[in-house]
Amino acid sequence: MSWLLSLPIAIPFATAVLAFLLRDRSAGRWVSVGGSALLLLAAALLMRATLAEGVIAGQMGGWPAPFGITLVADLLSAVMVLITAIIALAVAVYALADIDARMEHLGYHALFNVLIAGVTGAFLTGDLFNLYVWFEVMLIASFGLLVLGGRPEQIDGGVKYVALNLVSTILFLTGIGLLYGMTGTLNMADLAQAVDGTDQGLLTVVAMLFMIAFGVKAALFPLFFWLPAAYHTPAFSVSAVFAGLLTKVGVYALIRMFTLVFDHDTGFTHQILLWVAGLTMVTGVLGAAAQSDMRKILSFHIVSQIGYMILGLALLTPLALVGAVFYLVHHIVVKANLFLIAGAAQRLTGSTELSRIGGLYKSAPLLAVLFLIPAFSLAGFPPLSGFWAKFLLVKAALEAEGWVIAGVALAVGLLTIYSMTKIWAAAFWAPHPDGIAPRLSLIAPRERAALLAPVAGLAAVTIVIGLAPEPFVAFAEAAAAQILDPSAYVTAVLGDPK
Repeated sequence: MSWLLSLPIAIPFATAVLAFLLRDRSAGRWVSVGGSALLLLAAALLMRATLAEGVIAGQMGGWPAPFGITLVADLLSAVMVLITAIIALAVAVYALADIDARMEHLGYHALFNVLIAGVTGAFLTGDLFNLYVWFEVMLIASFGLLVLGGRPEQIDGGVKYVALNLVSTILFLTGIGLLYGMTGTLNMADLAQAVDGTDQGLLTVVAMLFMIAFGVKAALFPLFFWLPAAYHTPAFSVSAVFAGLLTKVGVYALIRMFTLVFDHDTGFTHQILLWVAGLTMVTGVLGAAAQSDMRKILSFHIVSQIGYMILGLALLTPLALVGAVFYLVHHIVVKANLFLIAGAAQRLTGSTELSRIGGLYKSAPLLAVLFLIPAFSLAGFPPLSGFWAKFLLVKAALEAEGWVIAGVALAVGLLTIYSMTKIWAAAFWAPHPDGIAPRLSLIAPRERAALLAPVAGLAAVTIVIGLAPEPFVAFAEAAAAQILDPSAYVTAVLGDPK
């Protein structure tokens, strides 16, 4: 199974090299699209193998665990790699119309594929040091994409982004060093067993270091301010892949570590996560309500929605984890799609500032419909995917007698409706303040197809999940069961102790 585990990492790296060599030719952009399509195929094969075999693991270089480099995929890892591949392909196609020749010359396609490789590597790694390595790969590539173009607001956002992420890296490395000193291993499956014989008080301290480090990556309260300062500045293709994937790597790391390794003091650690989840939801949605720029509103809503995912981890019940897994998949699709739509709106109207745009419902009705689907899903309207995601988490909170956090989740959903309605009223329903009629027909047919095809495809995914949620909920239940009972994960990596 080693080749199945390594292909989703190797393909983006190979694509990045070819795309860089061809960066001054039109073939470079098509290499990026082709590489993303191959990644989707490899991710689908990995998903099929995981569904058939359960947890699968591979030891790179033939070194046995816990001494070598381990790649491992359970259902959570596999679905995250698959959804990463879907977003990568959608953004690669969208970039055909969004990324100009200058940005291609500066290495956009190479950086994009290195970022995708870093994301897939983080989802598949089986040890903490290599998780750190993949975080650094992501940080370097994302910083390059963030400042590509060199506008002052990009540099400003990039400095804030890197500064706080470097603090996160220092805390992460400190936690890794302490954990290795306590246990003598960094293999996550081995850690799940080794931490049982350590000082539990010190282990809780180390857990808090990891919580802060991953909390920065996930943009949790109060460590989220770098995100709305940065995500509205780069190209829309960059914003979309950032919005869909980057913070979810932090969420994934929190779920993995605080169910597999740091599960010894849940009354303390997960109570903190519960408070953090509620405050993240509230501050994010209030920040969105105060904004008047489309991308800034959507950026704050990333923060708000991350709170729902952490709520599932904090409650730590089977249903809550089902909701967290379901919410992860739903939100990646919806949020990336909303940023792609914001890019199309900017292309038609010349801005994303709500006071300077309008008229899209009358002149571009297809784009208006495509906006309503992810917007209603984000707000939790039935029968779209967001409704089922919120339903699972609120139900889990009520079953755990978390009346307050359930009320917070519902109230945040209502405020999300307000923000989406504000975008709809200004950008789509109201006429353009300058009397412009922004028509899709004015865009060249090939570029129009590149802009709308990914948006329509992701909207279709949202509708399918919403109208036929049963198989997706069943998958989330199986993934949550593996998370709560990591014995299969440990056995796949370390082998059967018998």
